[in-house]
Amino acid sequence: MGELRVSRWRKPGHDRWYVNLPNGTAVAWADVRTGKVTILVDEWRAAAVAALRAHFAEQSRAPEHPVKSPKVESPPRPEKDRPRVVVELPLLTKENDLARNRPGSEVRDLLAAQGPKPVQRVVNRLLRRKTRWDSWSRGLAGERKTGAELGRLTRHGWKVLHSIRLSRGGDVDHLLIGPGGVFTINTKNLQGKSVWIGDDVVKVDHGPARPYPAKSRAEAKYVRGVLERYCAFTVPVEPVLVFVGAQDLPRVPTHLGVRIYREREVSVLGPLTGKLTQEQVEAVYAVARHRGAWLSS
Repeated sequence: MGELRVSRWRKPGHDRWYVNLPNGTAVAWADVRTGKVTILVDEWRAAAVAALRAHFAEQSRAPEHPVKSPKVESPPRPEKDRPRVVVELPLLTKENDLARNRPGSEVRDLLAAQGPKPVQRVVNRLLRRKTRWDSWSRGLAGERKTGAELGRLTRHGWKVLHSIRLSRGGDVDHLLIGPGGVFTINTKNLQGKSVWIGDDVVKVDHGPARPYPAKSRAEAKYVRGVLERYCAFTVPVEPVLVFVGAQDLPRVPTHLGVRIYREREVSVLGPLTGKLTQEQVEAVYAVARHRGAWLSS
């Protein structure tokens, strides 16, 4: 059993002992308060239980470390679901906390670093001179408007993150986490434009096809993979496209696999429930707000 290591992991509301392989992979964990043991990798069940029992026995001999006897109980899961190996994240620091991000942080930082200086922006505006940075500025304004609407959902128990930079490039504009599941939200500022939406592409004012729906589905799939790497349960993730200021936005609700809204319509997500428990919401949020989860995946 020497190949298994038992270590403690704590955060507000949670206190667990994890059983890890030498490479750090978690194969089981035990709740210190209840004594319940969750097996993450079935082939290590017997060894993990033995390691925990030996560890608990040693801990119980020390009066300052009272520990309940373990009660082995695997989490319920669909038959097709394989045991999930959960990776642990390092301690969250102020620098790694994405909860500090404001809507449009990535775009704002890019504009500040590479875009025109304030004086030049004023000159361009006065002369009505178009630049390649105009679309970035519009995008920033759109993300801020959508972010403000999403902020209203926190009263319904939802958590919101903004501008999550991905290791593969690009960023998630907004991530909404709550009892109704997880939603990746991609914002497009199309003020006064007419939008046509197909299964995989969007056309703006009858212009060229843009692969917004296809990219949104791919983004949601990627986000689910990242979150489930660190969560010991299935994380339902749905893609959302928000069109800010669109004049005409025809939608067919059954054929896209992507939710389509104007910015004020995201409020319909607020009452959704039944996908995640409150404990799972907190667990997903704890992973999602950690910059390391996205930069190492």
